[in-house]
Amino acid sequence: MQSNPFSLDGMSILVTGASSGIGREVAIWLSRQGARIVAVARDTQRLEETLSQLHGEGHSVEVFDFLGGGDVSAWLKGLSRNGSPFDGLVHAAGVQLPLPIRAMGLDHWETIFATNVTSGFSLIKAFRQKGVCRNPSSIVMLSSVMAQVAQPALIGYCASKGAVESMVRAAALELAREGIRVNAIAPGVIKTEMAQKLEGLVGEDAMAAIERKHPLGLGHPLDVAYAVNYLLSPAARWVTGTSLVVDGGYLAE
Repeated sequence: MQSNPFSLDGMSILVTGASSGIGREVAIWLSRQGARIVAVARDTQRLEETLSQLHGEGHSVEVFDFLGGGDVSAWLKGLSRNGSPFDGLVHAAGVQLPLPIRAMGLDHWETIFATNVTSGFSLIKAFRQKGVCRNPSSIVMLSSVMAQVAQPALIGYCASKGAVESMVRAAALELAREGIRVNAIAPGVIKTEMAQKLEGLVGEDAMAAIERKHPLGLGHPLDVAYAVNYLLSPAARWVTGTSLVVDGGYLAE
């Protein structure tokens, strides 16, 4: 038995959406736990800012646009050849894009699903390739409490996160025989740029009402990073196909 089953020492972890918000905090925290991080996002400057905050050595950044039509499987295969097989994948990249139904076009809907769902499928498919990941390994997808409840103007976001959780369950069953665990984390509202954009749309009073629905108050990116740490670690060796809710009590209402 390990002396510290929550340790990530020596692990190689790919983190998408690492240029800001939850993804950046996840990358920083995992590096503090001894993991070697490959930080992925579209913004080079912001990625370099993340890199400067990582602890330890051996980290790298990769600029990749999941909406750009690139071959995710070939890209990830190349990353594993240049470094070493991955022990974990955290897919934190995503968009909310609030818009009421009357104003939403099909292109808007498809952008949300391409970013939140299709990119996740592409990564799961790429991660399981021979030589890309170790056995055992772990995939963590970022979902949301909006997979189970809803807010006005978030129909696309709610639908996409529901799809993420269904995808996680199906992938977990299929990849268990390959030693790959697949889970999701469903945060409540976290104090990030995304939350600020939501407040700008719904207004200060509505945002205050949303905060009151969280008995423990709004969350911080580190609250999610701690949960990611658990799901990546050997401590979660018997956990797969589930969504871990980290919401300050939001769903208990």
